[in-house]
Amino acid sequence: MVELSVTELESLRSELAYLEEREAYLKAQLEHVDEILRSARFSGYLYIRTRWTALPGEPPPLDDTDVDDWLPRFVVLNGPCIFFYLLSTDFSPQDSTLLADIVEVGSLPSFTRENDKTWYSSYILTRQGLRYECSSISEVQVDSWLKVLQ
Repeated sequence: MVELSVTELESLRSELAYLEEREAYLKAQLEHVDEILRSARFSGYLYIRTRWTALPGEPPPLDDTDVDDWLPRFVVLNGPCIFFYLLSTDFSPQDSTLLADIVEVGSLPSFTRENDKTWYSSYILTRQGLRYECSSISEVQVDSWLKVLQ
């Protein structure tokens, strides 16, 4: 027979309550991802970076093609919006843009990153002058996004 002190019993109850809470949270995350994937027209991980276009009278932006500031994002096209999540399991997007605000989409030159892999890229330009640059080692994935957005 195992005997537990009151303190040990309370500790186990507390740990069990924490684990039940954690399980409920993870189930909610899974349901959220499931809902996103069911309702999304298109989704997937892309590497993203943002740039602003120069306003009239401003000098052109610095050439920053050598700056490696690509960040992985889970991108979801759902309804009239594109949502940018840090992870596919996040409840709230970090950024979004309306499809109606997109004025141009197109290809960018491919480039080489780590391990000499070729990265394929495209851009999404909004009427506010925000340019989302998107890249992936999968040319098919980049082309699919371009086709969906054009």
